[in-house]
Amino acid sequence: MSVIRLLVLGAVRQHGRAHGYQVRSDLEYWGAHEWSHAKPGSIYHALKQMARQGLLRAHEMAPSTAGGPPRVEYEVTDAGGEEYLRLLREALVVPDRGVDVLSAAIGFMVDLERAEVVGLLRERLRRLAVWRESVTDHYIPEGGTEKLGHLGEVMNMWLHTADSQAAWTRGLIDRVEGGAYTFAGEGAPFVAVLPDGRENPYATGEHYPGDDL
Repeated sequence: MSVIRLLVLGAVRQHGRAHGYQVRSDLEYWGAHEWSHAKPGSIYHALKQMARQGLLRAHEMAPSTAGGPPRVEYEVTDAGGEEYLRLLREALVVPDRGVDVLSAAIGFMVDLERAEVVGLLRERLRRLAVWRESVTDHYIPEGGTEKLGHLGEVMNMWLHTADSQAAWTRGLIDRVEGGAYTFAGEGAPFVAVLPDGRENPYATGEHYPGDDL
């Protein structure tokens, strides 16, 4: 899965329509440039690529302040909305994706209904248990990891990762079932975007050619 596609589609969707620099600013505001590959070049490339694929609709606006070509605003199409929700559901369920994918999914999970999120997280727990069992059944010899020498620490790390992910997932399920957060269909959602005119305190400060588009 491309976490950039999920992040960019989700960011555009929150605005309704957004130009590239808005998307970049939002992702930097969320710290995505620190925990994912959401760098300026990747963001602008994803916007253009998904517009060509019909997942985003491009609208040319007034010429940029730099005197270049018109600034482009993007809007999620019906196909883009379907792709966004598919990526989001997959990211919540599949346990062997990177922390960047899971971080993006948690950031957007409120775009789904509460009951569906609980169901997806329970499926994640089931898959974690299956994966853990495969480690103990096929990789750890009888007598424990010590028989593997120092390489047994790899197996210990895998088991610890599975256990810690499962514990965190169970805690999140408890919080969601307990009424935490506002999910789809429950009222006005929490939207973490920068208000117009507010300076981004987490911006990298780097100028990229696409910023003017």
